[in-house]
Amino acid sequence: MKIGISLGTLHPSLWVEATREADRLGYESVWMPEHLVIPVAMAGSPNAGEDHPPIPANVPVFDVFSYLGFLAGQTGQIHFGTQVYNIGLRHPFVVARAVTTLDLISGGRLEFGIGASWLRAEWEAVGLDFDTRGRRVDEAITVCQRLWREEVVEHHGEFFDFGPVMFEPKPAQAPWPPLHIGGDGPAALRRAATVGDGWIPMNHTVEEIADAAGRIAQLREAAGRPGTVEITLAGGDELDDLRRRADLGIGRALVKPWVSTKGALDGLRRFADEVLPDIRPHPVRTPEP
Repeated sequence: MKIGISLGTLHPSLWVEATREADRLGYESVWMPEHLVIPVAMAGSPNAGEDHPPIPANVPVFDVFSYLGFLAGQTGQIHFGTQVYNIGLRHPFVVARAVTTLDLISGGRLEFGIGASWLRAEWEAVGLDFDTRGRRVDEAITVCQRLWREEVVEHHGEFFDFGPVMFEPKPAQAPWPPLHIGGDGPAALRRAATVGDGWIPMNHTVEEIADAAGRIAQLREAAGRPGTVEITLAGGDELDDLRRRADLGIGRALVKPWVSTKGALDGLRRFADEVLPDIRPHPVRTPEP
């Protein structure tokens, strides 16, 4: 089982030191939250049953690719995930270039988490239609995958239209870095199965994961795609809970073995001593259709 941490659960003042320490201690990955802009007037939530946004408008937000590239230069083994990147808010040329750059300079350590977004006000601030975001995301993924794989790309779609272009260099990971699809609805499960390498649920309980993973496996099999989808889920700081998650098919846990930022480094070290040696070799069940 893979064990990572989410930088979004820490104050940004500790992100660099926590990442260095996680790399030294043998954690598999760190994941960074992402938004392009946070409107003052916003509503809704990505969390089921909540009416209000979980973040204030003045929350510190950083460019994930610049920041993770900075962290990559100070580490040697740890992987870097986006949790999750709003791919539909950018042109695929911008996305593909940023992804390729980070993957190359990190030596193939990027885990590209992407989502269709929940924040309507953010899309409206950018001047894009929130209600067509699903189709836009699908098309953006297709264009990016072609840029990462093909020598010459020409595309004429609903949202993006361009003549023949070349895109070099290609990512370090072939044909592209792992795509982890964030979300819980039917569209997210479909993307995880048909174009994704991983799935990042937000509103599924641990007990609900197995059924959803089975559905993704069915869709993946129907699409003729071999292999399985890697599931990343936050939580599970105790060894027995982590073992149960692995037995349910969860391949990566994003743990938080601390109560406050002040105790985060000690928590990382304690978890690395007491839990990591036992949970990393624990096998992960393969979801079946």
